[in-house]
Amino acid sequence: MTGRYRFISEHHALYGVARLCRVLAVKRRQGYYEWLAAEPVRRAREADDEHLAQLIRQIQADNRGYGSPRITAELRRRGLRINRKRVERVMRERGLAGITRRRRRS
Repeated sequence: MTGRYRFISEHHALYGVARLCRVLAVKRRQGYYEWLAAEPVRRAREADDEHLAQLIRQIQADNRGYGSPRITAELRRRGLRINRKRVERVMRERGLAGITRRRRRS
């Protein structure tokens, strides 16, 4: 759906929002305007995620390649309220991964 809204925002000057919504089978024109109004929030979240990625890189460099559970614990010790799933998503999007070690077998 966001791809359709992005297309409408790029071409609304040529064809109009109502016509583009009808052609792209977007049921509510109001949904486009709600998506458009949420742009500052999306940009702020992207900036927060980038700041979080920098913190994750720093923690991984200091602590031998921690994974998401330990990074989440470290961020919480530093005073951030953060969910492990968000840390996992940011790490996955930026290609960051913890070091996995094999268990010893006897």
